[in-house]
Amino acid sequence: MHGIERATVLRFLAVAAPALIAATLAIGILKDGLGVANPSALYLLAVVATAVISGPWAAILVSFGAFLLYNFFFVEPRYTFTVGALDELLNLVLLLFAGIVVGVLAARQRARADDAIARENEARALFQVSRALATRATTPDVLPAIATILRDEAGMDRVWVSLGSELGRERVAADTAAGEPRPSTNRHQVLQRMPGDTPARWDRVHDPGAERPRRETQADVYRVRIDAADERYGSIWAERPRRGKGPSRTETRLMAAAADQIGQALRQDRLAAEAQAAEIARASDALKSALLQSVSHDLRTPLATIRAAAGSLRPGGGLSEAEQQESADAIDREVEYLDRLVTNLLDLSRIEAGALRAEIDTFELDDLVGQTLERLGRRLADRQVEVDVEAPPVRVDPVFLSAIVTNVVENAIKYTAPGTHIRVHASDLGDGFVRLTIEDAGPGVPDDALGRLFEKFYRVPGALKSSRSGTGIGLAVVDGFVAAMGGRVAARRGELGGLAIDVDLPHGAVPEGVTAESAR
Repeated sequence: MHGIERATVLRFLAVAAPALIAATLAIGILKDGLGVANPSALYLLAVVATAVISGPWAAILVSFGAFLLYNFFFVEPRYTFTVGALDELLNLVLLLFAGIVVGVLAARQRARADDAIARENEARALFQVSRALATRATTPDVLPAIATILRDEAGMDRVWVSLGSELGRERVAADTAAGEPRPSTNRHQVLQRMPGDTPARWDRVHDPGAERPRRETQADVYRVRIDAADERYGSIWAERPRRGKGPSRTETRLMAAAADQIGQALRQDRLAAEAQAAEIARASDALKSALLQSVSHDLRTPLATIRAAAGSLRPGGGLSEAEQQESADAIDREVEYLDRLVTNLLDLSRIEAGALRAEIDTFELDDLVGQTLERLGRRLADRQVEVDVEAPPVRVDPVFLSAIVTNVVENAIKYTAPGTHIRVHASDLGDGFVRLTIEDAGPGVPDDALGRLFEKFYRVPGALKSSRSGTGIGLAVVDGFVAAMGGRVAARRGELGGLAIDVDLPHGAVPEGVTAESAR
């Protein structure tokens, strides 16, 4: 007799025997002591108690026991199973019938209550599994919590989850008894899903390729495959002592539903990773295309100018001294432009790679800005430049700040006509920052484009341009350099009517004897 059957018999005897004895004694007192004519209904209490605890078949057995006991002890002639009167026989039959009906109904009601409790526990466990998966960063992160839920709610001693598509090569991702040897999985019971509404069943299998024995065990090992969209992602394994039969339908449904949810979550993770990789590849291709398109155009124009100017300088070109000087100036100007373009590309690559290292110190802002504008003097010769940078000292990297001012001023030159007013001024914001503003009286940019000016390769459509269009790199470099120094940068429509770039730099105090020149 299996353990589960012995437990059932013992539970039946522990309830039925005392209940029948107590009911018999009570009936004897009522009938013989108090003169109650027919107290046989007391046996129904024993039937109901047995039905609630041991089920319908136990209630039927108790009903027959009550029938025989009442007949033997209380029906004339007593202490025999003979019935002397027809009405007594009718009472006995009614007692048996009522006992069977009441017992079966009580057992069914108890079974429904147990089933409702089991389904409530199942729903709660599935909610916990769903919540863990819904709030996950990655699915493997929540597998230990899910394994614990399944162990507690499915009546298992141990649950572990392994990931992989090939049995025997699966990697254990969660184990409720981590560090302890796992049982052999050569012989285990695997859940077989059935088509339609047919309940799944457990089939015992022997797989020599499964995990080798690690310890001797008398427990049953169960496996639920984790599948999604015809792909294998791993397995849920469980262990518990042998009980004569496999997990209940509720426990089976819980493990199967958990495996389905884990499979869908793992598939979503894989699809998200593939989508992210595809998006990165697409963005990388778009970046390469934009870079190639932008740079190739801006390389051809100066190279063509340099080639034409160099050709005119050959001996016998017939150029006057003034024309020769003009050609040499054109070559120098275009080489300077190419140097700035290459520098911006290298700076952008450093920004993208996170390789910027700002050498920050305290400087007088007017010294740094003045030196940069002086180097740009030839480019600014045909613009009306107003400079007022009397402001407190700032903590910056002088190389970065020079590149910032150069790129912003060159952007203003590129997108404004000769003679345009350009103003460079600074002010103390009073919140730990000094604002350096470079603005022009040009046509400006549309309001909806202001927020995109610092994006890589972005160029305002329809903007007034010089003969050379921008690459969309300069302001992106400005944004990266400002961030590296702990500052802020923004674009707006300026007081002169055109574009204004505000660069907020950290406030600083200049040590005595330190100037921009000495710091260099």
